Amino acid sequence: MKWTDTLTIAEMLYDIHPDIDPATIRFTDLMTWVIALDGFNDDPQHCGEKILEAIQLAWIDEAG
Repeated sequence: MKWTDTLTIAEMLYDIHPDIDPATIRFTDLMTWVIALDGFNDDPQHCGEKILEAIQLAWIDEAG
């Protein structure tokens, strides 16, 4: 799984953290959680604010 797999990442985060409101997540925490996901194997240096925002928005949609 790569940073660009935003929907898959959002679905996994929702399953792992169902009680978390994704709108309140700090990007530093979000990045840490994504890197810790099973199957995630992308370079942390390739992550940026736009990617984290896309993941956060997909997670908000998933939780909605």
